Amino acid sequence: MGMDRTIRTASESDIPGIMTVISAAREMMRRSGNPFQWPEGYPSREMIGRDIASGAGRVLEDDGVIVGYFAFIPSPEPAYSVIDEGEWLDDSLPYHVIHRMASVPDVHGVFRSIMDWCLARERNIRIDTHRDNRVMQHCLRRAGFTYCGIIHLANGEERLAYQHIVML
Repeated sequence: MGMDRTIRTASESDIPGIMTVISAAREMMRRSGNPFQWPEGYPSREMIGRDIASGAGRVLEDDGVIVGYFAFIPSPEPAYSVIDEGEWLDDSLPYHVIHRMASVPDVHGVFRSIMDWCLARERNIRIDTHRDNRVMQHCLRRAGFTYCGIIHLANGEERLAYQHIVML
């Protein structure tokens, strides 16, 4: 009997479960040699609350248990207006951004499930990740994303930027 995996819009009542997933993801990052992405307190409950209020927050559940989280946000993303040491594959089409992707350890296929869900709804996706997040960089390349250059967050930190466009 297979497990029931679903992705749905997150609600306020999901916040405790989402924060548990984020804590687990932060620990996983630390163990895989990514010590600086997602400092303690980031993403905050308030940030997740804003994702949910805007309708962008999504939870991934296995048999009704939250095991993943991400925000799926329509363009424009202000941090993506300038890209250094490269260029976007396309800078004219609307796109969606995936932010704050997190999952608990020992649950397989979460990245693939999230990508399948997003690409079924938007053919042009951008995402960024920390230079030390080798796991995410590997997953992105495997999923067909192209490294485009470096973007800077509002606080000045740099992130590696990727884009994937499904050609029709």
